[in-house]
Amino acid sequence: MTYFGFLVCFLIIPIAILNVLAYRDRRAGHTLPLSLRLAPPAVLITGMAVIAVLYTTPWDNYLVATRVWWYDPSLVTGITLGWVPLEEYTFFILQTVMTGLWLLFLARGTPVPESFVAKPGFRLFASALIAAIWIGSTVYLLSGNEPGRYLSLELVWALPPILLQLAFGADILWHHRRLVIPTILTATFYLCVTDELAIRNGIWTINPALTTGILVAGELPLEEALFFLLTNTLLTFGLVLGLANESYARLPMRLMRSTLRGHAQPERVHQ
Repeated sequence: MTYFGFLVCFLIIPIAILNVLAYRDRRAGHTLPLSLRLAPPAVLITGMAVIAVLYTTPWDNYLVATRVWWYDPSLVTGITLGWVPLEEYTFFILQTVMTGLWLLFLARGTPVPESFVAKPGFRLFASALIAAIWIGSTVYLLSGNEPGRYLSLELVWALPPILLQLAFGADILWHHRRLVIPTILTATFYLCVTDELAIRNGIWTINPALTTGILVAGELPLEEALFFLLTNTLLTFGLVLGLANESYARLPMRLMRSTLRGHAQPERVHQ
């Protein structure tokens, strides 16, 4: 199987199915709950895809350039931007779209949570915990130890934006945990299964010298499972915070708030 064949089978086809389900739900009158209508979902998913490409491109190019992972040249088109094949950039976008559509599908059937009460202390605790893990990961990365290097590179790269998301709305995310947790876990499980198949078929290879050597299942390194956990967390957090009416009062820019006011009428919440 080629890299593009992998994308068609495991991302493009599921995206098509999710679009069909969205159409069916729209025809049946199943829509997002009122508490998740702050911004247009299509705009949020598009924005997240752009951010994913811009933020991941330098990091992923570094990984390939330093042989943390590599791909089989015979299984890609040969079109590269930097060190990374075109298929990899396509993966960034398709994962964002697929996870976003899956979140919206689950949201249409998730019970509306109880009244929201802000918890500044919870936001502070969650942010401090992530900051501590990031500092520890950075220290380990700078130590130059090769085993676990991929793991530390992932944490150093992914935790800063997660920290910002938690600082903004850890309590909002917890309020919508019935949607957040299932989305992250199911999307991560699915992509881990498909990633293991890709590794088994030689589409890409993870450098064993730069990993912990822990295999989650079959030939799937712990680091690959963590990668999908982190990226799906970033996507889910970003989309829920963008959709949740509770985010409205925390937006810093008057222009953004006035724009969103025209899209939705957020419910009054205790901030």
